[in-house]
Amino acid sequence: MSSVYIHIPFCKSICAYCDFCKVLKRAHWVSKYYEALKAEIEERYNGEEVSTIYFGGGTPSSLGPKALRHYLSLTNLFNKNKLIEFTFECNIDDINEELLSILKEYGVNRLSIGIESFNPIKLELLNRHSNYEDAKQKMKLIREYGFNNVNLDLIYAVPGEDEDSLKDDLKKIISLEPEHISTYSLMIEEHTMLYNERVKPIDEEEDLKMYNLICKMLKKKKYKHYEVSNYAREGYESLHNKTYWHNEEYYGFGLSASGYFDGVRYTNTKNLTKYLSGNYQGEEELLTKKDIMDNHLMLGLRLLDGVDMEEFERLYNVRIDKMYPIKALLKNNELVASKGYLKIPHDKIYVMNEILLKLL
Repeated sequence: MSSVYIHIPFCKSICAYCDFCKVLKRAHWVSKYYEALKAEIEERYNGEEVSTIYFGGGTPSSLGPKALRHYLSLTNLFNKNKLIEFTFECNIDDINEELLSILKEYGVNRLSIGIESFNPIKLELLNRHSNYEDAKQKMKLIREYGFNNVNLDLIYAVPGEDEDSLKDDLKKIISLEPEHISTYSLMIEEHTMLYNERVKPIDEEEDLKMYNLICKMLKKKKYKHYEVSNYAREGYESLHNKTYWHNEEYYGFGLSASGYFDGVRYTNTKNLTKYLSGNYQGEEELLTKKDIMDNHLMLGLRLLDGVDMEEFERLYNVRIDKMYPIKALLKNNELVASKGYLKIPHDKIYVMNEILLKLL
């Protein structure tokens, strides 16, 4: 157990595509949520040394300075002797000197910023607000405050978008020189504004063209494609997210937060009233050995480097090829075994779900 995720559900506005657990920020909820979150951490945390912390949301940067200090002080409840990476999610328009100063004071060393797009038509549909000139100034300020590990998010495959507008977004994102870029094909999920407005996703063939364009452009600019949706400069892969992809255990604190501990996967309640009353229990599942192995394979194959087959055998006392029907997939080049790793070839990553279905 070395990673901690903390969910902050508050937002200043609701994005049209977002299906994460979130609420519009209200001062009385912010103070009550802090007390409930503190109580959950004190009850559940067992004192392990923590190597990564991730504040996600929602929009953690929507908290005002006073509340932000309170929430960040919760990390003092953890054993941080071996803390390497402390990520904080923020919107670009929330970034200012006061915010950066507070984050620096509390040891945050990685920022994950929701840009999503600079295209005004895309932004209007997504109910987002990003301005390229403003982003350039904010990135300059971020560097002045000594943050040298920054992720920028990009959403693509938005209805009405074409390859030229995607290229323009990518060029602008790259010009901001982030160490890490996360790209997400727009998913129209239930209980979102886009779903309620009956917006239809773009054609799969067009989606694939855009995906390939992203891979090509980012590779050319020396970003390593290391996970389905993630690209990084050498040495800047997300350590926290690799905890998930390596099927390692982690804590999840807060409304709707998920965790994996002692063979149990859990998800906290999504009901704010229940959570504020101290009843944070949601769903729990005690995993069988087969469940854990399935998760190890499914999550590990999201990584371009794949799954370490010797490690798999050492952990579960069984060889992958004895447990899963990989021979036919190797023969069809849907899987590749190389240097002790089982992986999905780069040109098949886009259809990885179909390959996983055949495996599992």
